[in-house]
Amino acid sequence: MNSIYDMTCQRITGEDQSLSTYTNTVLLIVNTASNCGFTPQFQGLETLYTEYQAQGFEVLGFPCNQFGSQDPGTHEEILQFCQTNYGVSFPMYAKIDVNGPNAHPLYQHLKNKVPGLMGSKAIKWNFTKFLVDQSGKVRERFAPTTKPNEIASMIQQLLHATT
Repeated sequence: MNSIYDMTCQRITGEDQSLSTYTNTVLLIVNTASNCGFTPQFQGLETLYTEYQAQGFEVLGFPCNQFGSQDPGTHEEILQFCQTNYGVSFPMYAKIDVNGPNAHPLYQHLKNKVPGLMGSKAIKWNFTKFLVDQSGKVRERFAPTTKPNEIASMIQQLLHATT
């Protein structure tokens, strides 16, 4: 698999969606959880989404229950939680694994393209973020402790860059 655009992911509502839909779009891909200390970051992610979406930016949320079983709900429960508590309107996808033998191909790709500290490929916790440019190149990996608003300047740079 050469590009994220070659992949199809299942939306949280059940339908398959080709990531080629996001060609020429800046993406912030995040593994999320509803019961995590970082869960309030949904607010900041939604703020980024509403601020930059019209300029060609998308946030893609991928619930994951691999870290402390912090997202055990059904897809319907997760979506309702995100919308009710944080007004999430950005695309949410089906719950996935991000590490281990059942890691989703998207996350295998992201981790291979931009390893973490000291070359570690494993996702350490919920709300690890990957910034992808308009051509599908994975540009940056951000730790769970990086707040969404701290990424805004990089998003702006990519939105105004010529690819």
